[in-house]
Amino acid sequence: MWRSPEPRYDVASAIAQGGRAYQEDAIVTDFPFGMDSGVAVLADGMGGHAAGDVASKIVVTEVYSELKFQSANFASFEGDIPSFMRDAATKANTCVRDHVSDHPETHGMGATLVSLVLVENRMFWMSIGDSPLYVLRDGKLKQLNEDHSLAPQIDFMAEQGLITPEAAANHPDRNCLTSVILGSKVARTDCPAEPFELKLGDVVVVSSDGLQYLEEARIQKLLHKYRRKKAAEIAGYLLEALDDLADPDQDNISFSVIKLNHMKPVDRKIVAKPTGLVEEDRLPATRVAVLPDPASAMPAASPADAADGLTYRGVPVPQDPAAKAPSEDKAKGEDTGEDKGEKTDPPAPEMEEQTYTYRGKTYTRMVPKKTVPGAEEPEAQADTQDDTPADTGEDGTDSAATSEDDNPVFRHGSQQDEEEDDAPPRKTAMGG
Repeated sequence: MWRSPEPRYDVASAIAQGGRAYQEDAIVTDFPFGMDSGVAVLADGMGGHAAGDVASKIVVTEVYSELKFQSANFASFEGDIPSFMRDAATKANTCVRDHVSDHPETHGMGATLVSLVLVENRMFWMSIGDSPLYVLRDGKLKQLNEDHSLAPQIDFMAEQGLITPEAAANHPDRNCLTSVILGSKVARTDCPAEPFELKLGDVVVVSSDGLQYLEEARIQKLLHKYRRKKAAEIAGYLLEALDDLADPDQDNISFSVIKLNHMKPVDRKIVAKPTGLVEEDRLPATRVAVLPDPASAMPAASPADAADGLTYRGVPVPQDPAAKAPSEDKAKGEDTGEDKGEKTDPPAPEMEEQTYTYRGKTYTRMVPKKTVPGAEEPEAQADTQDDTPADTGEDGTDSAATSEDDNPVFRHGSQQDEEEDDAPPRKTAMGG
């Protein structure tokens, strides 16, 4: 009997606006229960630049959609995953360029990128910009990707004694990026050909630089202390620590915590279905029923109908000839055939306004005016009764003398009517 496998990954994401007026981070994670692979994509829009929030959403959307499209090939073509990731970043960069071309007012917008593809315990990653990718292993925190900003150079100057640590921490060019997705040539890209192999107990954190308002030692302590907790609880503790800082300049925060639940071998790999393959031994596949267009089933409208402006779902609707105004010929008094005894169309029925209730709301519609059967002129009724013999039953009584209570027209007329009524600031330093 088929059983649902134990989830291989424990994943939780978090996002907060911090002290900024807008949210310019974007993140998406996709680790389906039952698969042994997953995808995470994060982008940090360039704060202070035009449409940084738009740039981050474009990057995340384009990269994720491309990786998702290739996800069925991860197991069979694992060696091609770095190529998939680079192609996805290239398409995102092209999309940003196209958006700027169509909207010149957004010139200068850009975003960082960190993307992950996990296959079992192997993690492929790609990085552009300064968004960090951390791994906690054996109580020690390590940043896997390189920081594409001037921050490493400023910290090196502090280590050499050229500036003080305080001056380095508050340097105005610390967040100046050296590589970013802008729609032009990307200066630097990190995308190792070999994956990083995770172990049980490792904690992976992919984040925007908003998390770095916490000192690295503080992040390490929190991750180590709660390493045995669920990913969602770890994410909560990180957000709580950032909130405790109460920094009015806190940048946007977004991150995802990823843990391995087990290292069991794969029982059944996900593979891509070959194009054009028809499985004849399978049950009939889901089919599509093509319904006719309601407009195509209607009679063709005359030019006069179209000129009158009567339409149904954008298609001209023919009008009832009897409901139209008299023709010009008849208005001029010309012979229309009525005096010659020729057959003419019946007159239009009299209309009346009817109010009904549907789902608690009251509506008004025009319906043909109802007439009660048997309500003809008295003289006509008398003539009919004289000329037609009475229908008598077995007991000799007149069957026409039925009371209104016994007549279904009178007894159920109001009930039928009721049933009808109830129908349904960051800068960019482009360096080598």
